[in-house]
Amino acid sequence: MAQDDEADVAATDSAVEVSTSPERSPGTAVVASDAFVNPGLPPRHQRVTDLDPEKERTAARRVSGFFVLSIIGTIFAIAAYIIFPIEPGAANGESVRRNTMFLGIGLSLALLGIGLGAVYWAKTLMSNEEIPENRHHGHGAAENRAAAVEIFRVSNEESGFGRRTLIRRTLIGALAVSPLPAVVMLRDLAPANADPVKMLSHTLWKEGTRLTHDPSGTPIKASDVTLGSVFHVIPAGLGDAEHKLEEKAKAAVLLMRLKPEDLHEQEDRKDWSYQGIVAYSKICTHVGCPVALYEQQSHHLLCPCHQSQFDVTNHCEVIFGPAKRPLPQLPITVDAEGYLVAQSDFHEPVGPSFWERS
Repeated sequence: MAQDDEADVAATDSAVEVSTSPERSPGTAVVASDAFVNPGLPPRHQRVTDLDPEKERTAARRVSGFFVLSIIGTIFAIAAYIIFPIEPGAANGESVRRNTMFLGIGLSLALLGIGLGAVYWAKTLMSNEEIPENRHHGHGAAENRAAAVEIFRVSNEESGFGRRTLIRRTLIGALAVSPLPAVVMLRDLAPANADPVKMLSHTLWKEGTRLTHDPSGTPIKASDVTLGSVFHVIPAGLGDAEHKLEEKAKAAVLLMRLKPEDLHEQEDRKDWSYQGIVAYSKICTHVGCPVALYEQQSHHLLCPCHQSQFDVTNHCEVIFGPAKRPLPQLPITVDAEGYLVAQSDFHEPVGPSFWERS
């Protein structure tokens, strides 16, 4: 035992000696190799735009030309969308192909012009001097904030954004008009002579409309809805609607059955449910995603897009997430044959909250 202890002490002393040796790394006890000689930064490459002021002005005009091309492409896309509309029922989809081709050409020019202009600007006019930036601990000290401001100032000087007015104005113009095709096309999702807000304020639900299974359209009896179950519901007659998908997007409903004593109903809504069966809009009031996840034990509805949660026991009030108002409730009852029917349409607009803003 004494010999073993002496051997351990000797090994420890040896390890200490190795780790503290100036020729070895104290962390790994490995002999350090020769240090790498810092070669420094390569000499700055002088571009023709750095040496010739006329070449510099030519490059600036080319950058602006790309941005102007982007503006032209944006205007062309809007014009093409209007001049070559999609005609319903056109033979062989010729109008769709024509509209898609010219719209794609315009949008490609709009985006390509901004991209080419930005790249050419950086390659020919912005500073190309390489500088080292050592890592350091960032914090909110005053000197760091001042350094950040200085970086922005230097970047502005090096890029020339502040003094190259032609480039700046054409870039701002290209960026300003680039969203216009989206505005035109999004507005055109609704009929030209109709008010989108008014259209979204009403659905196919009305007094006496039967609740049916989605997508089969089979009517639902109150006796079919068991405790803890959830049904995806559409209004009867949806298949005969002129715009089936649009109407379904507004009228989709979730149907659930709870114990009547678990519901905390307001006095003016006590007759909106039937023996613990409640129906709520399936369209999230945040950005319109389908609220399709039902937690049976907690009686919570979950939107999978942004995790808004709604409490079914308390008129689907928001208990978590970005949604700002409860899911609209569909008043229901049963008809003479025991089938679930709507008492009326929703009493408020379905979907994202911005539709009810004045």
